[in-house]
Amino acid sequence: MGWFTAPDDWLGRLVFQRALAAVYLVAFLTAALQFRALLGERGMLPVPRFVARVPFRRAPSLFHWRYSDRLFAAVAWGGCAVSAALVAGADSWLPLWGGMLLWLVPWALYLSIVNVGQTWYGFGWESLLLETGFVAVFLGNGRVAPPVVVLFLLRWILFRVEFGAGLIKLRGDACWRKLTCLEYHHETQPMPGPLSWFFHRLPGPLHKVETAANHVTQLVVPVLLFAPQPVATAAASLMILTQLWLVLSGNFAWLNWITIVLALSAVRWPGGAPSGVPGAPLWYEVVVLAVAALLVFLSHRPVLNMVSRRQVMNRSFDPLHLVNTYGAFGSVSRVRYEVVLEGTLDEVPREDSDWREYEFKGKPGDPRRWPRQFAPYHLRLDWLMWFAALSPAYAGPWFGALVERLLENDRDTLRLLRRSPFPPDRPPRYVRARLFRYRYTSWQELRATGACWNRTYVREFLAPTRLAGTAGST
Repeated sequence: MGWFTAPDDWLGRLVFQRALAAVYLVAFLTAALQFRALLGERGMLPVPRFVARVPFRRAPSLFHWRYSDRLFAAVAWGGCAVSAALVAGADSWLPLWGGMLLWLVPWALYLSIVNVGQTWYGFGWESLLLETGFVAVFLGNGRVAPPVVVLFLLRWILFRVEFGAGLIKLRGDACWRKLTCLEYHHETQPMPGPLSWFFHRLPGPLHKVETAANHVTQLVVPVLLFAPQPVATAAASLMILTQLWLVLSGNFAWLNWITIVLALSAVRWPGGAPSGVPGAPLWYEVVVLAVAALLVFLSHRPVLNMVSRRQVMNRSFDPLHLVNTYGAFGSVSRVRYEVVLEGTLDEVPREDSDWREYEFKGKPGDPRRWPRQFAPYHLRLDWLMWFAALSPAYAGPWFGALVERLLENDRDTLRLLRRSPFPPDRPPRYVRARLFRYRYTSWQELRATGACWNRTYVREFLAPTRLAGTAGST
């Protein structure tokens, strides 16, 4: 069928597929390097405990069959290998059906990880990667021109990501309607980047321009994705520029990058279609149209959510994460709080004891330490520490286990940190947590002290604690 494929979009498909494979690679690498402390057999939220109480139908995962740290490592590193092969274009070396199966592998492996990831994987970009990755399975390879309906589905995902995020802002915090949210957001976002201090110090009128431009990009521009070319390319390009601005202003794991990848699929790249590409086989057309019909049908749930006054963010409507709702920062914090963890070797913990601070890789700690750029890599513990500072309820399932492992000098847990103040053979006797208010320094303070943060003690978050069963434990 001549209407089934879009030969002129073959280069756009190629760019999209290689970029998506790169995001998969980052996601699997993040899992491989962090899972033991977070989800492993001795992790803070062990997978075996989770699969024992949650049935397969609610969270499909190969780890329901069996779990071991060795198997999880094999899945994560295997996902890295397959993703790297896809970055190199291995799907183009296979027949059409073989390329589709190869793209199905990272989706199935990452689904198995996300569905047992619990709180550590409760982020919207996990579902976004899975939804995008599933649609990419049916995009084909160099042996067939890109199917029009699959290109439409990719734009449909991008539309829901941006439009849903725009709606949640207008319905949420009043500062979005007053154009004042970015007077706070760069300072209070989960994990600032190296340029966030400078973004925060932009003049007030520029913050209003930022916010207004965000509304236009999320509520007006997405509609143009479905316009004829070159309008769709212009709309996608504007979205890419906006996402790059967000990349510069903070660390949001691969949220911005997967959004850029989706936008790349809507760009009409220069250069004609290669000659000699055969038509799509009938079986392929049938499969693609059937899957597209299923996804369009399932999309009624996120659509109903978007039009609802009680719109929710970042929720999956099926255990396979085929269709999801997205959004972020429906409300913006005005004040930044941070939980600071400290330990001491003293036998009796006192206020004047030698308390030594643990340093995290990404989240603010030492006021003089400038934030680094980590995205698209995702520092999961650092992100959850931000949520813990918002409310202790967010930390309930895992914070006690974190403290216990610090008291043990657990090697895998310490690898999640930038630095432990204690030698490997001498763990602390007590660990405590204190809540501080953080604010960016002014230009004058920065020049005088070199510190990008000021911090003020607020209250005790966790009293000095030692391992149970030891003398003097609390």
